[in-house]
Amino acid sequence: MSLFKVPMPQMGESITEGTVSKWLRTVGHRINKDEPILEISTDKVDAEIPSPVAGVLVEICVEEGRTVEIGTVLAYVDTEGEAEEISSIEESSNQQSPQKMSTGFMGQKSLGESDQTAVIEKRNRRNSETERLKAKSSPVVQKIAKEHEISISNVPGTGHLERVTKTDILRYIKDADIHPGRRPSDRNNSPQIDTVTDSGNETSANGEIDIWDSFYNEVEHPSFPVGPGDDVFPMDKLRQITADHMVLAKRVVPHVHSVIEVDFSSVDQERRNISQKGNIQERGISFTAFVTWACSRLLTKYKNINAVLSGKNIIHRSRVNIGIAVDLNPGLIVPVIKDTDGLSLAEISLKINDLAGRARSGDLLPEEIAGSTFAITNPGVLGTVLGMPIIPKGTSAILVLGAIEKRPVVVENAEKNVDEIVVRKTSFISLGFDHRIVDGADAARFLLDLKKILEAFPGDV
Repeated sequence: MSLFKVPMPQMGESITEGTVSKWLRTVGHRINKDEPILEISTDKVDAEIPSPVAGVLVEICVEEGRTVEIGTVLAYVDTEGEAEEISSIEESSNQQSPQKMSTGFMGQKSLGESDQTAVIEKRNRRNSETERLKAKSSPVVQKIAKEHEISISNVPGTGHLERVTKTDILRYIKDADIHPGRRPSDRNNSPQIDTVTDSGNETSANGEIDIWDSFYNEVEHPSFPVGPGDDVFPMDKLRQITADHMVLAKRVVPHVHSVIEVDFSSVDQERRNISQKGNIQERGISFTAFVTWACSRLLTKYKNINAVLSGKNIIHRSRVNIGIAVDLNPGLIVPVIKDTDGLSLAEISLKINDLAGRARSGDLLPEEIAGSTFAITNPGVLGTVLGMPIIPKGTSAILVLGAIEKRPVVVENAEKNVDEIVVRKTSFISLGFDHRIVDGADAARFLLDLKKILEAFPGDV
């Protein structure tokens, strides 16, 4: 038997864990390479995970509904195609030859000696791995345990294979109910120590670290009474993810919005010109594609808008990856166009159409919704005149395209030296930005440059 480990995959740069939503294949099922075997959910996407090898699924290590860290072994596949199940040797023992069977207590059939050895060795390996990871905690956890004279083996762990995390040991110190032998007075007399988190920030073991961990990573939505006749139904996974992300993004980032009105007459004329060309691939280019093209050229100039605040540092992204919000009705997802600044207008249009179509059919790959450095949403197609969006986590700005409609506009007639009221197709474009790293003047300059590019289109396209 040759076993292949199927790990929880890395679904994005900022994703550290995933939840097993559903197993699509059962133990003993023969699978082909790249055949979907399970569905997982992360805080960014739901996705089917294909088997990296062909063979027989011999063990499922993580049950449905459980959340585990990236790299955790989810299952074992026998690449030699043997149907023997590692986790079910006892159940399949009746298929062994009579020479390998023996009679156990009360006349029941029991495992042969070799099978018993295999089961024991497997359980020992699993137990030893659990004990090893539980004891092999981070230096911060070990230091806290040493200062408080606590044995890590006594602390209930919530990490992978019960590994003790910083949150676990701090909760253990604070909560006398977890270990009744430790009296509340002991907790008050315990020495307070300074520790250093993985990010380098100093905290104390009095539980303050729990507050910040919760603030940046956890959301608990308030409950409200249900009235007579009210319908109550649980949120689906996508709605839960969206709700949590919106709260966290708004909680952390000081949002500011600037708005500018843009005349799309030139862009509209260019769209008509393109639609009359013979190249079918370039027909039907949306207004969103024009705006995306223009923004991609500006983001290389406005570094802080194509950036993110990380601790006390500002990270200027080397790539321009623009996320385009797609309405799933219900739900919303933001696939990402990578290296947008290197694409032509036609290429951007094709990318938008392709990603939007596969987003609605559920065929996006995990990497296609990760790595965004800037986002664009266009609720204007549904008639929204102006939007004030929430900035996605990990970025510093998002742009909203309002409805492009015919409106009266005052223009100067240079020949007659008078002002005139004319009808033009215009839109109100809003930029939401992180005021910690983007100044209002920078946002205004960005919008003004965007206005100039779009109103003078085609320019240098």
